[in-house]
Amino acid sequence: MKWEGHRQSDNVEDRRAGGARSGMRLGGGKGLSLGAIVVALVVGWIFGINPMTVLGVIGGGAPETSGSAAPAEPGPRPTDPSAVFVSTVLADTEDVWRPIFAASNANYAEPVLVLFRGATPTACGTGQSAMGPFYCPGDSRVYIDLDFFDTLQRQLGAPGEFARAYVIAHEVGHHIQNLLGISAKVQAQRQRLPAAQGNALSVRTELQADCLAGVWTHHSQKGKGWLDQGDIAAAMNAAARIGDDTLQRQGGGVVRPDSFTHGSSEQRQRWFRRGLDSGRMAECNSFDAPTL
Repeated sequence: MKWEGHRQSDNVEDRRAGGARSGMRLGGGKGLSLGAIVVALVVGWIFGINPMTVLGVIGGGAPETSGSAAPAEPGPRPTDPSAVFVSTVLADTEDVWRPIFAASNANYAEPVLVLFRGATPTACGTGQSAMGPFYCPGDSRVYIDLDFFDTLQRQLGAPGEFARAYVIAHEVGHHIQNLLGISAKVQAQRQRLPAAQGNALSVRTELQADCLAGVWTHHSQKGKGWLDQGDIAAAMNAAARIGDDTLQRQGGGVVRPDSFTHGSSEQRQRWFRRGLDSGRMAECNSFDAPTL
């Protein structure tokens, strides 16, 4: 991925100076290691529970809204390589989604991406590193501890820069859903549904975000030509590695489709590819799709 030298986003808020690299301290005073992050992810998927619930915070693509986050504004642009990469990818999502929204006479309100360590306040409750990257609709922010990228590569088996870009684009996909009013509708419906049906609705939400990440990839490549086949393969591999069935197998459990909250590896790959091949948001209507 030839990302160096491209524009960086001004919508990056760096809170890392106030965080502890050792992570959030939970019961018993034990720190959350990278291994614990994987355990939390796997346990959540095995038992049909959102990984955020395992760590005391609930919600679809973000914790349930409660309270408000400090209205901090993005400060000086971070200069370390990982942060520069994230900032560059975020800038490209802005460059892609702004004209797509404008073509429908709509304004694209850009999200802020927050870099943090350990834990940080959000409008959706306390965000924790062990939750992995997430989007909070309450403050229109994507939250990420960059140590997650090490987890993605070393423990989930998804290396490559574009695997990381896919993760960011997926969370921006949740922002798109929020702007379109989809997130609020899904949250309201899930509160009225039994667990299995709520999980099924969550799967459709996550697959749509995967598809929107594919739409971004389509237009990003068309505009910059900064990807090669290896980059697309890295994103497809990442989608497979974080499929519910794959995570359940890695956790030593039985694959239980009724407990899926994000979709199987095959489904996640298929919906990312659907957006990538078409470049059209209309192709990402997972809610009306008869089969996933």
